[in-house]
Amino acid sequence: MNRGIMGEQTQQSQLQSPELTLNDKTCTAIPQVGFGTFQIPPEDTQRAVEEALEIGYRHIDTAAAYYNEQQVGDALRATGMAGKVWVTTKLRNCDQGYDAARVAFDESRRKLGVDVIDMYLIHWPFPAAGFYEETWRALLRLRDEGAIRVPGVSNFLPEHLRAIIEDSGEAPAVNQVEVHPRFNQPGLRAYCKAHGIAVEAYSPLGHGKDIMSDPVQAAAAAHGVTAGQVVLRWHTQEGRIVIPKSKHVERMRENLVAGLGAGAAEGGFDLTPAELAAIDALDDPHANVSADPATFTHSQSWADQHVRGNI
Repeated sequence: MNRGIMGEQTQQSQLQSPELTLNDKTCTAIPQVGFGTFQIPPEDTQRAVEEALEIGYRHIDTAAAYYNEQQVGDALRATGMAGKVWVTTKLRNCDQGYDAARVAFDESRRKLGVDVIDMYLIHWPFPAAGFYEETWRALLRLRDEGAIRVPGVSNFLPEHLRAIIEDSGEAPAVNQVEVHPRFNQPGLRAYCKAHGIAVEAYSPLGHGKDIMSDPVQAAAAAHGVTAGQVVLRWHTQEGRIVIPKSKHVERMRENLVAGLGAGAAEGGFDLTPAELAAIDALDDPHANVSADPATFTHSQSWADQHVRGNI
């Protein structure tokens, strides 16, 4: 499959995500709106990624535990975009440990078909195993060897971040965590901000109650946009990276447009300070839709992910 994303007609219709400068060694710029691939079946992944690239996404997020890295790589190869767009992948829990992480990294890089992975994350701290500190040192080593541009983490709470900073002397540039209006984790976000760690939001739209909340619905009506676009603009306007997922082209486009500010040529808008504050106020510390990082102990092996319905 090759959708010819570099054709003249496609180039004219492409959108462009704003970029966020990370607090890493080289002040790397990351596209702020990425395309998430969690729970996109492998048989649909190549098509979806190619369509996302055609629309204008230049940031693709996957993980070893999604079991679709090969298909993401196939899309990059088919479109000629391998090495030309930002690619993030993540290390499974069952591959933690210094040596194991290096082996797993090489396998992910092979499947993706790139020489350098733009961002490689420890998917969960998995504190029960006790390997995340040495795993972080492995990622830093891979960065120093030029195999990773930006090493980072996912689902790390302040106690996990504190441990790796004290052990290695270096904070991650990015922490990918669950953030949406009804679970926006102000304490964790404040800790990350204090340590120069960018927050990347997964499950950025939450569930139905987030979208149907009064502040989101009111803002959508005021700006003539969808409720989902309001939530995504809330994220980007407050400085977070987002990785919304969709298998539908029009929704992909809507999601990318939502990251643009009012000065954009196509459909951008800004929320008012009052609208932002009203959405912030929806926070409920018990409204998470994912697991608690302090107690999450699944291996993320294929059998484990399959049994839990993630693949």
